[in-house]
Amino acid sequence: MLLLNLIRVLGRSLIAAFTALGNGALILWDAVLGMGTRNIHAGKRMWDQLALVGFESLPIVMITMLFSGMVFGLQIARQFVIFGAGQFVGGVVAVSMARELAPTLTGIVVAARIGSAFAAELGTMKITNQIDALRAMATDPTRYLVTPRLVAAVIMLPLLTMYANVMGLAGGVLVAINSGVSYTTFINSATMFLEAYDLAGGLLKTMVFGIIITITSCSVGLATEGGAAGVGRSTTTAVVWSIILLYASNFVMSWMLWAYRN
Repeated sequence: MLLLNLIRVLGRSLIAAFTALGNGALILWDAVLGMGTRNIHAGKRMWDQLALVGFESLPIVMITMLFSGMVFGLQIARQFVIFGAGQFVGGVVAVSMARELAPTLTGIVVAARIGSAFAAELGTMKITNQIDALRAMATDPTRYLVTPRLVAAVIMLPLLTMYANVMGLAGGVLVAINSGVSYTTFINSATMFLEAYDLAGGLLKTMVFGIIITITSCSVGLATEGGAAGVGRSTTTAVVWSIILLYASNFVMSWMLWAYRN
């Protein structure tokens, strides 16, 4: 009996997972098709989403990356100096920031801040019948609501990541200097080891993260049921699944971009 219950629960979970994946794929396809219309270029909605995802997220991204760079630099610099390898600190910090830390932490911050906002807003619209009202006016809810958010996330996450790289390096420099690595040594090392490929790979990651965060959050929001409590559940679900999928996709992309690169 216990085995049957376990199989039943597993089967339901798999069905729910594949259903959610299919719904997300359909929403993504419809949102991409919406980019070919004049819808996203008209007026205030597009600029509102660009400001929400980009400008309004910039302070928390910069603060997060400054302290992350300081912590990472603290752990690296002291150990490297002890073993006489202080000249490599800048390179290690710069490459780690460009490849992993800046894209991933920026994605997590945006998933927590923007993903929750997307899910809450669309979930509220769903339970108050605003989505049905859009359909009644012959307006595609996906193209009207999801497409501007998708475009904004794909554009703004790479820009946020550029600032994140700068702030992470700044934090690393401050701590490295305090640990006995000179500013010149740090910068020369970073310049020597950091390649354009590393920066480009990190920015490519964030474009994928933008798609994942937007589609996951909007899919969950559009499927909201159960009144105000349902909006709360959708918000939590959107953030949790966005971060899980972000980590999973980060591993896959890191493996594809750098696993076999010399």
